[in-house]
Amino acid sequence: MLALVKSCTIYGLESFLVDVEVDISSGLPAFDIVGLPDTAVKESRERVRAAIKNQNFNFPIKRITLNLAPADIKKEGPHFDLPIALGILSATEQLPAESLKQYAVVGELSLDGRTKPVSGILPMAIEVKEKNLKGIIVPEENVEEAAVIQGIEVIGVNSLKEAVDFFKGDLNIKPVRLSNEKDFSPESEGDFSEVKGQENLKRCLEIAAAGQHNVIMVGPPGSGKTMVARRIPTILPSMTFEESLELTKIYSIAGFIAGRSGLIKKRPFRAPHHTISAVGMVGGGRIPKPGEVTLAHYGVLFLDELPEFPKEILELLRQPLEDEKITISRISATITYPAKFMLVAALNPCPCGFYQDPFHECSCSPRQIHNYFSKISGPLLDRIDIQTDVAPVKFSDFESSSVTDSATIKKRVENARCIQLERYKGLNIYYNSQLTPGLINKFCKLGRAEKLLLRDAFERLKLSARAYNRILKVARTIADLEESDNIKEIHLAEALRYRNLDKYYNNLKM
Repeated sequence: MLALVKSCTIYGLESFLVDVEVDISSGLPAFDIVGLPDTAVKESRERVRAAIKNQNFNFPIKRITLNLAPADIKKEGPHFDLPIALGILSATEQLPAESLKQYAVVGELSLDGRTKPVSGILPMAIEVKEKNLKGIIVPEENVEEAAVIQGIEVIGVNSLKEAVDFFKGDLNIKPVRLSNEKDFSPESEGDFSEVKGQENLKRCLEIAAAGQHNVIMVGPPGSGKTMVARRIPTILPSMTFEESLELTKIYSIAGFIAGRSGLIKKRPFRAPHHTISAVGMVGGGRIPKPGEVTLAHYGVLFLDELPEFPKEILELLRQPLEDEKITISRISATITYPAKFMLVAALNPCPCGFYQDPFHECSCSPRQIHNYFSKISGPLLDRIDIQTDVAPVKFSDFESSSVTDSATIKKRVENARCIQLERYKGLNIYYNSQLTPGLINKFCKLGRAEKLLLRDAFERLKLSARAYNRILKVARTIADLEESDNIKEIHLAEALRYRNLDKYYNNLKM
């Protein structure tokens, strides 16, 4: 007998249907799986055998050949257990074959036949809807994740027997319905009104949020760099439905939303430790998975103590910062993950942290300071739009009450973003940091006074061509915050203030 069950698998951030074909014939007992299965799929033979027996079904003592089609794409993960078991039961006529045609089936099985949750359910549900299937059968723990996609039936089962009874019509399981208004995003940490002093830093981050600019903060320990950075998501524009869906797909594939419900509706904030590996930062591995640059998609990637990160890890950021994506090439596949994140980095001005601090004496030698900054290469530094000093907090700052809260800043940021969306309509860019050199010439035109100011700064600071373009992008954002059509001298002067690290870097090279 021959049976066919539809299932799904993941390739990068996308899913596609897989036909689980089961053929049972006479001959010596055997159980072969073909179609480029990985180790987890091959091991499903023993899980399926035990699950069928322990759920009081008959396991055939015959030759079983199982094919996962299309056979030219690698199949990974344990989520083929349930469709393989149903295929065997259908091929042995313990389950009607007609009932399986309109549903895709995914799920891992334990040895006693219970279902276990799997990763990547959301993109699988999207694929089921696009292929016009009636619905998808998933483990009970995955139903709320799959139910985010409306227009298909999402059936949750706790065991192999429940799945069989549902297809036989002996068990009525109501499809799960979930409102997209529900989300599981963690609460944002704090508010900008809690930050004492640091009005200049708040202004920098407001500009960065308005134009999606990368930021690096240089200041002594305890000046509030990390505290302010963790509050950046509270001033970023609200996510659209399309952004939420794409981000939730990423977290689903990474295995971070099993047992949760709804879409991620708050922008992510990722803060990896400086001991992170290259695979952890950009993704990859034997079975490619998204890295931190992808998990920070549409949000913030915060690198605290930037020079403590290995230089080779920092250099890996150059491509995603420029291209907003990361391509991982392996023997079996080449996968591209999105990486539209806002890089926020913090570092001390020297190893001891007190270089040029008015209240503490620095104990570092010029050589130590040079070695400290040399971990940050010029090409990486060029890709950071805003570079600002963070001054130590004064005692008087604690007594003053800040009136700048996150909600107020967010309104100004969203207003600037709306101006940018209207300006760049039809150009496939959404904020100022995405401007290409050709578009910079079109949208960042300068008057005579502004050109003279920029030329003088370019020569004195020894800026690169990339730094020149980024200054113009930041100036364009400052003008948008002021609702000005043209970049004025005051906007350009403020943008030039945010290239402080260029000064450090050039002085250390001399």
